[in-house]
Amino acid sequence: MYHTMYYDSPVGRLLLAEKDGALAGLWIEGQKYFLGSIKEEMKECADSEILNHAKDWLDRYFQGKRPAIEELSLRPEGSEFRKCVWKLLCEIPYGEVTTYGEIARRVAEIRGLAGMSAQAVGGAVGHNPISIIIPCHRVVGANGSLTGYAGGHLL
Repeated sequence: MYHTMYYDSPVGRLLLAEKDGALAGLWIEGQKYFLGSIKEEMKECADSEILNHAKDWLDRYFQGKRPAIEELSLRPEGSEFRKCVWKLLCEIPYGEVTTYGEIARRVAEIRGLAGMSAQAVGGAVGHNPISIIIPCHRVVGANGSLTGYAGGHLL
């Protein structure tokens, strides 16, 4: 079961979800893959320590501070490939961007492959279940455009 909480942010209403003591989801209402592939029961929980900690993190983030991702216990659900991509997203510093191609190169290197499709990486980035905190908005196309962005808002 997932415990959930809503958060009203400058980019719209967010739904935060916690499972097994870690943040498992953060979706912007109306985003392309809202709730992802979650099929389990969800129950609102105003007293979740994990979710309240995430709300505090978001408060600081939206105040222009730079809270560290490592402050939060994250557990996004997905394939090993997607988890590898999401982990690399967490390494993109504030104020910087990278390309799908660069992430593909790094995934191939990590997995010992000759190459990796930037399009496959784009699919993983687009299905990021913890928006904003796992910074998928810092990935751009080779020409610098926000190609394939699924969040609906620029952060």
